[in-house]
Amino acid sequence: MSEYFFNLRVFILGVCFLFAGMTLPAYAQTNVDYPLGAGDALKIQVFQNPDLTLETRVSENGAITYPLLGTVELGGLSIAAAEKKISEGLLQGGFLKNPQVNIVLTQIRGNQVSVLGQVSRPGRFPLETANTRLTDMLANAGGATQSGDDMVIVTGMRDGQPFHREIDIPAIFLNTKLLDNILLQGGDTIYVHRAPVFYIYGEVQRPGSFRIERNMTVMQALAQGGGPTARGSEKRLRLHRKESNGTVQQLEPSLSDPVLPNDVIYIKESIF
Repeated sequence: MSEYFFNLRVFILGVCFLFAGMTLPAYAQTNVDYPLGAGDALKIQVFQNPDLTLETRVSENGAITYPLLGTVELGGLSIAAAEKKISEGLLQGGFLKNPQVNIVLTQIRGNQVSVLGQVSRPGRFPLETANTRLTDMLANAGGATQSGDDMVIVTGMRDGQPFHREIDIPAIFLNTKLLDNILLQGGDTIYVHRAPVFYIYGEVQRPGSFRIERNMTVMQALAQGGGPTARGSEKRLRLHRKESNGTVQQLEPSLSDPVLPNDVIYIKESIF
């Protein structure tokens, strides 16, 4: 009988621990490499020094104000690294001989990245690890839509300075530009603009606007429009191109010429 109650007690304890693990908040299960960022809520304790207990949030510039130390930069550090930094500050300042610092992340708020524009699931996504790269976050957002551009714009802060970079996503894989697959930081914004288009009208099967594919030529643009009608001629083309100063050039392009954003191609009627 005693063995029965012992086994029952073990079973109940096991169930309790199981449910305790299931109900832990997400931030308690965060990867140990999670980098602290603006808005994260922390509880900092020092063993046998209750007067140094502090509940605070990481500021927009990645810092906190801690007793005796003043401003402490914690942005981008893991929990362990942040504990070490505060511990070393207390030690080197001569405040404590053997400080044992413990930091508990009570709420995650800062380390999120916004993905906007022409993606399948725009929104804010958490940085779960310190090595989350641009393509990882785009995958979280479902990737670019059919109308999305190959170029993406990443903005944020790096070393206290505004950060802005335009990145060619296909080139990362096609041209092995792996360094362009940058590491993201909390507060970054990824923007996918609408892909550039060209316009085609006149004696063409499908007049309208179409996405410009990579390295597209005039011949390929004609193919997008279904080619000339029976009355049209691919030898009688006119291209309207807007220059940077606002003027519009009228050109007679060859079929191998490149197509640029907002080009307007007109197919004339055959003279025969």
